[in-house]
Amino acid sequence: MTTRATAFDPTRTAHLGGRFAPVTEEVDVVDLDVVGELPADLDGLYLRNGPNPRFTPIGSYLYPIDGDGMLHGVWLSGGRARYGNRFVRTPAILAEEKVGHALWGGLESMIMPGPDVVGPDLAHTFRNLPDINVVRHAGRLLALAESDCPFRMGPDLETLGKETFDGRLPAGITAHPKIDPATGEMAVFCYALEPPHLTWSVINADGTVGRGPTPIDGVDEPVMIHDMALTARHLVLILAPAFFDIAGALRGGSFLAWRPERGTRIALVPRDGGPVRWASDEAFWAWHTVNAYDTADGHVVLDYVQWPALSLGQDPVPGATAHRGLTRAVIDPAAGTVRRTQLDDADVEFPRVDDRLLTRPHGTIAVASVSGRTDRLLSGEYDALRWYTADGAGLGVRDWNAGDLSVGEPVYAPTPGTRDAEHGYWLTFATDRTDDSSLLLVIPAHDPGQGPCARIRIPVRVPLGLHGAWLPTEE
Repeated sequence: MTTRATAFDPTRTAHLGGRFAPVTEEVDVVDLDVVGELPADLDGLYLRNGPNPRFTPIGSYLYPIDGDGMLHGVWLSGGRARYGNRFVRTPAILAEEKVGHALWGGLESMIMPGPDVVGPDLAHTFRNLPDINVVRHAGRLLALAESDCPFRMGPDLETLGKETFDGRLPAGITAHPKIDPATGEMAVFCYALEPPHLTWSVINADGTVGRGPTPIDGVDEPVMIHDMALTARHLVLILAPAFFDIAGALRGGSFLAWRPERGTRIALVPRDGGPVRWASDEAFWAWHTVNAYDTADGHVVLDYVQWPALSLGQDPVPGATAHRGLTRAVIDPAAGTVRRTQLDDADVEFPRVDDRLLTRPHGTIAVASVSGRTDRLLSGEYDALRWYTADGAGLGVRDWNAGDLSVGEPVYAPTPGTRDAEHGYWLTFATDRTDDSSLLLVIPAHDPGQGPCARIRIPVRVPLGLHGAWLPTEE
């Protein structure tokens, strides 16, 4: 196969420029400048992963799926901050660094180098893309891919190598595992082009694999699923009609086919290994769940952000009928039905809660949102933050408009020693649209509508997107 392509023009790809443009320099800076007062009780690491091509892409580039991983970390302690960023150095990056340019094309281009260029082990293989998320579990810091093996990272963000969990999960996991705060177990799933097309697994609190890859019955073709939710009794998976079409990609079309006539199904996978229960509904897409929990009457409540159809940087498919916005689904596993309620129709994404409340009713939901004050935002760009809180009168909403800042996913950092979700901080990277400088914002949870109590100046621009985590200093 060829290793270079000329038809693709990266300068015409919006998500390779401006505030999404990749950065190539790896830096370490101590004693960052802080505007405001950085809380002294924040002690840990805010870490974010996201797509950041090491070299100018060839063939194609599809945000947010394509791109090499880069971790951006801000260490906070005693009211001071330091910063460092590192590429997740996969075998593909190492091979490309040897020659000084890209060898693999984007997923839609199907460009893969041959053995004369990269040797027999990497020839004609897809590149690893651990560029979506980052999680710490059982002492392992993992950079996560869409559906592949994660890469284990060291304390200074150095790449330690591919993580297969002692060979028990050789196909990998997806980018949104869920950790049960009550048991410490990490539930994961993985989709594949070949049968079995969808499996789930459990990694124990000590890092051993408690349940190896277990096929989910009723999935007979490859389907894309980005996120999941977890309850005390179930894994919850939304199977929208987004099917992989490799034959279509080889003919020059999209590698994902949206087939709304198939509808969307929700799988409830019992954590005790019992039979999977299915519920069916009209076609809709969900990038991200908020959380889920079981009810006393046997139902499952799932909060998530709904889209009318799959959108990868383009406008939604014309004719889609499902609503958009924060949504609650109540699933009846016995009847196989779903009752969906639109909680808010605002343009929002990247929902997060206090991770200590996963699998239970979650209280406050934080999201990135679009204020409507400017038309200069790209797909996947947000200029406000919004918080939802359930109370006796319904769903309370608090907003903070970020002005000239484009903001990312808000992540909750609890105050050490407290269980109250109002005693903590929301953290997110932001980029100033007037000068492309980046900040880490620290927003008090008790009154987030007032905005940040501290703005930490980051010495390099942090490209917008995707997912992050607060990693408190371990005892």
